[in-house]
Amino acid sequence: MKKTVFYDQHVSLGGKMVPFAGYLMPVEFSGVKNEHNNVRTGAGVFDVSHMGEIWVRGKNAAPLVQRMTSNDVQKLIPGKVQYSCFPNGKGGIVDDLLVYKFDDDGFFLVVNASNTEKDWKWLSDNNREGAELVNASDEFAQLAVQGPSAHHILQKLTAVDLSGIPYYSFVQAEFAGMDKVVISNTGYTGAGGFELYFENSNGKGILEAILKAGAEYDLVPAGLAARDTLRLEMGFCLYGNDIDETTSPIEAGLGWITKFVDGNDFIDREYLYRQKQEGVSRRLAGFELTDRGIPRKDYPIYNQDEEPIGKVTSGTMSPFTSRSIGMGYLEVPYHKQGTRIWIGVRNKLLSATVVKPPFIDNSK
Repeated sequence: MKKTVFYDQHVSLGGKMVPFAGYLMPVEFSGVKNEHNNVRTGAGVFDVSHMGEIWVRGKNAAPLVQRMTSNDVQKLIPGKVQYSCFPNGKGGIVDDLLVYKFDDDGFFLVVNASNTEKDWKWLSDNNREGAELVNASDEFAQLAVQGPSAHHILQKLTAVDLSGIPYYSFVQAEFAGMDKVVISNTGYTGAGGFELYFENSNGKGILEAILKAGAEYDLVPAGLAARDTLRLEMGFCLYGNDIDETTSPIEAGLGWITKFVDGNDFIDREYLYRQKQEGVSRRLAGFELTDRGIPRKDYPIYNQDEEPIGKVTSGTMSPFTSRSIGMGYLEVPYHKQGTRIWIGVRNKLLSATVVKPPFIDNSK
């Protein structure tokens, strides 16, 4: 098992370490509910150094990224970030990712930890443009500081005006006395905040500075479990649960990152365009239980006649709302909002209603 540069700090902070994607990572510190709710109302810091980072460089960098990803890279300007996915040539998804544009010849791809090697091979095997590829995953550490207080905490550590970094934008600047830190207004919690990328050698000092700066704001270290419940409250997809090699972005409700525009001849374009025009037989949908119980991955979903119509892909008891929530693929038209469905939990059928995520009011 690999360890991130923060391993010793996690242990000293009381982190419960578990194997995850080839790393020993903290699943929780003070408890999932406390960490989750603190991110919603204050701030939490997550170690996400296990994520993969791949550079695509050279004059053919943009053409390669454009062909390999479903979103429209032509729209990116330096300093902007794009959420996208790698179609797999069979209608499914190799991975979902973030695309950072540093300049016309430099793109930085942030991929899921469990898929880093698969993504690297996928890019390398399909690099007919001859772009320069560099797997820099072991060179970078990454922290996500999330929550409404994140801006105030991080502003104490940099001269950059963080309020001037729009959503899905980034700058590279000095932070906590360290040079060339990427400060990115992105996140996986829906609570606001920033993600920071920097060299491993700067990791311990940066985490110490963040914890010190966050003390007056009750910043808490947070683990993988809270990261998962936070993203589920927002209805964000998790690779391996809600999307995988067998699910198309159209089925998953990711048509907004699948751009059928001139000059975007990406892998599976024709197949996915046909899906968009003709419709699909199943759709990923959110739901809330009206009976008591907790939905879990792979639990079956039924209609009123007790016929199977899908299965749960993600589910939990929301720490913030204390309601049981989940997502799953449902046969059309059962995916429509307001539809009553039943979740098979052990030997019982529990009533639920299809709703549109997010499962919390995130407008405030």
